[in-house]
Amino acid sequence: MPNPRTIAVIPCRYGAVRFPGKPLADIHGKPMLWHVYHQALKASSIDDAVIATDDDRIRKSCDVLGLNVMMTRSDHVSGTDRVAECADRLEGEIFVNVQGDEPMIDPEAIDRVAKALADSNKDILVTNGYAAFDSASDVIDTNVVKVIMRIDGRALAYSRMPIPFPKGAKVEFQRQLGLYAFRRDGLKHFATHRPGPIEQAEGVEMFRFLEHGADVLMVATPSDGAIPVDTISDLERVRAMMKAAV
Repeated sequence: MPNPRTIAVIPCRYGAVRFPGKPLADIHGKPMLWHVYHQALKASSIDDAVIATDDDRIRKSCDVLGLNVMMTRSDHVSGTDRVAECADRLEGEIFVNVQGDEPMIDPEAIDRVAKALADSNKDILVTNGYAAFDSASDVIDTNVVKVIMRIDGRALAYSRMPIPFPKGAKVEFQRQLGLYAFRRDGLKHFATHRPGPIEQAEGVEMFRFLEHGADVLMVATPSDGAIPVDTISDLERVRAMMKAAV
């Protein structure tokens, strides 16, 4: 059986509150989105990649750099909503949502979530990467989403608070990564359901599946290079790490 055609979709918006214009932030002569795009193409499972944006400045940069770009609506609440719009206009079976602010994302992580979805039963509409915490301080950081899983590896719940509470035994906390692979039907499910009360409370879009009766298969992935650039200091850290790796 041939491998399913798999597209990496990289949502990029210009108006991030903490770091406006960050997709175009310079990293050693190229904008951040260029690095994300080429890291995605290094994944063996990816047949093509596209930048998804509603900003003309980002579109123009992509055109100059020769990157595939698709203009999307400006009213999307989440990156996955933007991916869903792109999927309606692209030929493909699996769509991987790659965060536009992770210029050092490991291609192996992309391959793992894509392959897990391709190899899973059709009732699995989405896979989501996770990893153990590197820092104990991140466990209590409400900007970092935690996940607990069923015995079969499907997501049980997400929270910005530490879960599970270690009342009766020692636990290893797991971090949800912002890396998702969707079947086309999974994106239709996402786009046709409204956010439920838990999704609205926690601000975790994977609850769009759990609250509406669909499973999310969690996939252990490497996270060493998955450093989200949320601030200027994050950007400087990534620049230093990429320079040291040359």
